[in-house]
Amino acid sequence: MDEIDKKILTCLQEDATLPVGEIADRVGLSATPCWRRIRNLEEAGVIQSRVALLNPEKLNLGVTVFVGVKTSQHNYEWLERFAKAVAEIDEVVEFYRMSGETDYLLRIVVPDIAGYDTVYKRLIQAADLTDVSSSFAMERIKFTTAMPLDYVS
Repeated sequence: MDEIDKKILTCLQEDATLPVGEIADRVGLSATPCWRRIRNLEEAGVIQSRVALLNPEKLNLGVTVFVGVKTSQHNYEWLERFAKAVAEIDEVVEFYRMSGETDYLLRIVVPDIAGYDTVYKRLIQAADLTDVSSSFAMERIKFTTAMPLDYVS
């Protein structure tokens, strides 16, 4: 990946709807080579998808909850069952297996505390959990989906 690829990725991270011709102008290429580079980045899996980012408040999803889950079950079958159940809960927008004291971390978006309670009840039915700890975000100070490109070699 060279500097032109990084410039292309920067453009797409800012606005994935930009026409290829405009991206090409910004990075100093003609449209066809720019399009080929974008296609190559997609085929290599660098570009996973192009999506629209939605405003959660406009969708009545103004409450963000970070949920730490602990379990005494550390086997593949348990993880497979829990991951499948979590995948079916639309309000869970991120899901990570962690190191340290928390086994799994989830980011959940809901309209209110009652909405979270409904999700919580689904979580505790999904699998045998030792502890569920919820933290409600008071304010979103920084949010980005843009990946830093300084580490690409």
